[in-house]
Amino acid sequence: MEDFIVSARKYRPVTFDTVVGQQHITGTLKNSIKTGHLGQAFLFCGPRGVGKTTCARILARTINCTSPTDQIEACGTCDTCKAINAGNSLNVYELDAASNNSVEDIRRLIDQVRYPPQAGKYKIYIIDEVHMLSQSAFNAFLKTLEEPPSYAIFILATTEKHKILPTILSRCQIFDFNRIQISDISSHLKSIAGKENVQAEEEALNTIARKADGALRDALSLFDQLVSFSQGNLTYKAAIENLNILDYDYYFKATDFILAQDLPGSMLLLDEILYNGFDGHQFIGGLNSHFRDLLMCKDPSTIKLLEVSEQVAVKYNSQSQAADASFLLSALSLGNRCDTEYRTSKNQRLLVELTLMKMCHLPSVFNPSSLAVPQSESAEKKNISQPVKPAASPQNTAEPTPSAQATPAYSTPQPSTTTAKAEDAPKPSQPKPPPPKRASITKLPSLDALSAQVSQEKPANDLAKEDKVKTTPFEAEQVIESFKEFAKVVEEQNKASLASLLRNFKPEIDGFKIKVKVENNFQYELINSDNTGLLPFLKDKLQNTEVEFEMKVEEQVSEGPRLYTTDEKFKYMVEKNPALQEFKDKLNLDMDY
Repeated sequence: MEDFIVSARKYRPVTFDTVVGQQHITGTLKNSIKTGHLGQAFLFCGPRGVGKTTCARILARTINCTSPTDQIEACGTCDTCKAINAGNSLNVYELDAASNNSVEDIRRLIDQVRYPPQAGKYKIYIIDEVHMLSQSAFNAFLKTLEEPPSYAIFILATTEKHKILPTILSRCQIFDFNRIQISDISSHLKSIAGKENVQAEEEALNTIARKADGALRDALSLFDQLVSFSQGNLTYKAAIENLNILDYDYYFKATDFILAQDLPGSMLLLDEILYNGFDGHQFIGGLNSHFRDLLMCKDPSTIKLLEVSEQVAVKYNSQSQAADASFLLSALSLGNRCDTEYRTSKNQRLLVELTLMKMCHLPSVFNPSSLAVPQSESAEKKNISQPVKPAASPQNTAEPTPSAQATPAYSTPQPSTTTAKAEDAPKPSQPKPPPPKRASITKLPSLDALSAQVSQEKPANDLAKEDKVKTTPFEAEQVIESFKEFAKVVEEQNKASLASLLRNFKPEIDGFKIKVKVENNFQYELINSDNTGLLPFLKDKLQNTEVEFEMKVEEQVSEGPRLYTTDEKFKYMVEKNPALQEFKDKLNLDMDY
């Protein structure tokens, strides 16, 4: 039995040109080799399976090749290339930092750096998963990395650049590897399938590429797995069955049910998906991606963002024409909320079902004409177009005159309550065709007409009552009681100082004007700027809307003993004993304390 080699090793790139999806990296490295401007340390960072270690080996092989090609590629035939390909070259040293992350491992590597290469120009040290090195190992590596010998080149590879010390990053040329595009992975798998004589459907290869999530090594592993499962005939059906992937036909069906507002069909489809062993979270995430792809089909410039085959792209384009952009955005919002709340929900199936119910209701929200019109509402719409018959007057029960019959249905009745006589109606010389019906537009009466109508409907005793309220006289005792009642109100609002001030007010009454005196500006501002609602309270309590409130600041001079300042005390003491001033001046004392 022939020894089997996995595709990830068998078809591993050996030249820069065969590296998939990293042209920005390989082009820069080739130019550096061509011009002789090679750095002393490189840092290759990016997701797993995108070619970091592969590019490090290709770089080591190319710079040590004795007869490189004109395209700056290793010849693959010289002794150096053969030794590196076989993995027994003394010029290339690989260290896995995941399992060799101590200070002793780095010190052994530094000891090897002291010896120059026996063959070739450079010694290359490839440290994989360098972020796994310990803090002390990084510190031991710093000096050698900053000033290595001219023949030593360090290539560090990592998937987590943020875990590497800034002092290490500053000593390296950093190359960021991208996730490989789905189209590039699919094309590479197609070429490998041709070499291996495997019959593979394009949609199956595209499914593998999407499942790999930008990692070519993962895609090659899945490819080997599916080839074994399908026995050399790789179909789309075999791919989705083996990889536990929901068929995109489910998403097309779910969208059709939602657009048709078919709630039972949506529920049965979800039940079928769950019965087949798929997770509700997986379904709602795929449905969100499906809505996103439909949105991309709305504009020709964004169709290229669809990472699907041409046949599936035609399906997407067809369904996107039936779905409005507003519907898709709202459905995406509902699906994203369900995706966020799924893990914390106690009844996860109910959460997905509720989301589908809301989505099924969306088409009626964005297309109100699809809603059934209630019978009462449709009857009202029918009656709008009928001419409005004037109410029969008790004085005029005879048939209307022809001029009255000629009155158009769209005429608006006048505000006047008297009915105009038919004889006074102007007779048109020629009958005019009726204008278009404007059932939804009604003429609103003017503000003057409304005011007149309100004044007519208001009883006379109410007007008299209002006039009496506006001019009710009051006494000072009533005002003092009102102040005390308002003090209780503000005291409940934790305004004790304002309440105390209100209780001590002694107002003067001048007609409807209430005058009070305050001792200082603080009291004035306390009442004036607090917006306490004192004046409306007084108007309501005193039953007088003409009340005015006036404050005046009047500082009161106390007749009793007052407190003296420090300067005043010192002047009094100097008058009693003048030597005290001389004592203060000699010692340069300050009396402000």
